[in-house]
Amino acid sequence: MVDAQFWPFLIAITLLSMSPGVDTLLVIRNTARGGVRDGVLTSLAICCGLFVHATISALGISLILLQSAWAFSALKLAGAGYLVWLGINGLLAARRGQGLPLGSVQGGQEAVPIWRPMREGLLSNVLNPKTVVFYMAFLPQFIAPTDPALLKSLWLAGVHFVVANVWQIAIVFMVGSAGRWLGSRLFARVLNGATGAVLILFGVRLALERQPA
Repeated sequence: MVDAQFWPFLIAITLLSMSPGVDTLLVIRNTARGGVRDGVLTSLAICCGLFVHATISALGISLILLQSAWAFSALKLAGAGYLVWLGINGLLAARRGQGLPLGSVQGGQEAVPIWRPMREGLLSNVLNPKTVVFYMAFLPQFIAPTDPALLKSLWLAGVHFVVANVWQIAIVFMVGSAGRWLGSRLFARVLNGATGAVLILFGVRLALERQPA
């Protein structure tokens, strides 16, 4: 699986993983909300979605989505709606003005059920049609005609899984180390308000984007 195309893939996927986007915002928000545990679980769940997209890409379903306007639009609107929903929750939390629960940052009781950050992370990734399009366009460049498409796609997604988690979990611990600061009501309002607004903007922009030609 480690051939001449692997190293260009590794460099490209590392740079792309470090680019700030919806995943980074969600990891930061959930770490601030529930501590290091929530941040790590969010990162793991986000990256598990990569295997779904790799499988879809390998089986050619992504091509069907790109060729079918209604299917692509439905997936796009579902992902956009979920981002807007997350953003509205952030704005409502900012309005309440509660200090962010420190959770595992200080070893206290966890603020949210364990399934919540996992659900949010997984759905945020799986419902993002831009990841489908990205994998459809990106992965075939590193798969030779003689390679088993599904196995090679899952292998590349596994590399992406490791790289993205290393970066996102590093962010988790950087955010988690600021435990007392995160507990302030002012910081809670600013963070929830800012991330909520940005998530809504991401969702609206995603909904308004045209289908790729």
